Amino acid sequence: MSETPDSGYQVLARKYRPETFADLVGQEAMVRTLKNAFEADRIAQAFIMTGIRGTGKTTTARIISKGMNCVGPDGNGGPTTEPCGECEHCVAIAEGRHVDVMEMDAASRTGVGDIREIIESVHYRAASARYKIYIIDEVHMLSTSAFNALLKTLEEPPAHVKFIFATTEIRKVPVTVLSRCQRFDLRRIEPEDMIGLMRKIATAEGAEIADDALALITRAAEGSARDATSLLDQAISHGAGETTADQVRAMLGLADRGRVLDLFDLIMKGDAAGALHELAAQYADGADPMAVLRDLAEITHWISVIKITPEAIEDPTISPDERSRGQAMAAELPMRAMTRMWQMLLKALEEVAQAPNAMMAAEMAIIRLTHVSTLPSPEELVKKLQDTPPPPAPNGGGGGRPGFAGTSAPAAGGGGSAIASPPAGGGPRASSSGAVTALATATENALARYARFDQVVELIRTNRDVKLLVEVETCLRLVSYSPGRIEFEPTNSAPRDLAARLGQKLQGWTGARWAVSVVAEGGGKTIAEERDADRLALEATAKEHPLVKAVFDAFPKAKITDIRTPESIALEAAVDALPEVEDEWDPFEED
Repeated sequence: MSETPDSGYQVLARKYRPETFADLVGQEAMVRTLKNAFEADRIAQAFIMTGIRGTGKTTTARIISKGMNCVGPDGNGGPTTEPCGECEHCVAIAEGRHVDVMEMDAASRTGVGDIREIIESVHYRAASARYKIYIIDEVHMLSTSAFNALLKTLEEPPAHVKFIFATTEIRKVPVTVLSRCQRFDLRRIEPEDMIGLMRKIATAEGAEIADDALALITRAAEGSARDATSLLDQAISHGAGETTADQVRAMLGLADRGRVLDLFDLIMKGDAAGALHELAAQYADGADPMAVLRDLAEITHWISVIKITPEAIEDPTISPDERSRGQAMAAELPMRAMTRMWQMLLKALEEVAQAPNAMMAAEMAIIRLTHVSTLPSPEELVKKLQDTPPPPAPNGGGGGRPGFAGTSAPAAGGGGSAIASPPAGGGPRASSSGAVTALATATENALARYARFDQVVELIRTNRDVKLLVEVETCLRLVSYSPGRIEFEPTNSAPRDLAARLGQKLQGWTGARWAVSVVAEGGGKTIAEERDADRLALEATAKEHPLVKAVFDAFPKAKITDIRTPESIALEAAVDALPEVEDEWDPFEED
């Protein structure tokens, strides 16, 4: 790394820009590959560098350009991975004024016309250098037509031309272009390497900066050497001689990490008052509410990772005190609480960003987080419910709809002869009396399951005939009921064929004949009319159950969506167990 001879001040990011492959930090794999290629004289016609911002993509392109055109101090050298930095080509490329090394920013020159200038110029040999080199930065910004225009030249470039592309969005580069380039993925710089680089630059600048301050800069840079160097430059100016972690934290707008851990601890304990007091104290000291929530999210992620991979605690950007507290939290807090915290913080960050008052939105988020943190997990709630003794069985018969309790009839005793009557078209034969008796017995057994009208309604529901179910519940005013016989008064909106279709469906489902008749008056309320009062009564009874009370205590906003009685469950099981009725069997046929 060297300093250019500019008379004025030069920012550290430019002053310490790598000049050789040896200066590149954290890209050993790429450097090794390039060195092997140069030594074997297998230099590709086109390279593409990809990676996040500030990892050295454009810098690497310039180093490759110098290496391919370097002639050494004596003017007789060949392509090398260790450019001398002294020859006319190395100096001109470093200063960005070499006539044969052209840099183009595709973010501002995206059209096919810009690429056409390159295509037309590649046929001319280099003016003074060994190779004519085109460096295109942010190449993914080129238009589709520009890429198409470049393809032919990339496929068969002249021997004296090299292309070097750089991009942060490798997925946006067409595969046809990628297949014609040697690709290098520049990695994020590891925290250890970054701290070492920052310490080296600070020493060279004669600046005193604390280790924990360097750790904060490294964490904020997120693997980008350029970002880290720019932040270091700012921190040195901010510290005016000796830079501390508190100064860097104030410069970055960060809250004290230890105090954020305190806030996190208060939230997870459900101490809303303490958490709000701590948030207000940090806000008074200059912390940004959005930054505090981001730090809470970062800590949530960090502790979750430690629970899965304990070795993550050895991160060099983490102080010893934070490390010990993080280990304790990871051992104590369940993963379910961590994932819930993470999801709620993501939502809170959106709300704070959109709220007219960021502090008020942050306070509301903290209140929600402290409330949710003390809720039991589903496993704990289930165990609590299982440990609660069941209530005594409710008194009263039936279990059917309360509105129809008075319409039930005794189980099949009378009316058996009508139910067992033979089908129209012929009387029973003398020799078939045994079959008639068997049929009557089977029919009475089938109808015995429907001693009440509400059981008929459940039968319709079980068979999922939605249209018939709606009509029965809204258009039928029951007058009288006995197994196999229904008498009702229709509402004004009742279909004319309701009685016929109801009898036909019931016969198909039960295997027994049903007599369904219509009368002009005498009916009670429809099921739909009774439903609201009925449901309110059932809900009131259900809410007295200890298990249901426990659920509502844990989840106050819960709602009852459905109620199933033991009788209705048993009825469904009985319907499922009904024997199949063979339509072809004729009980009156002679043996």
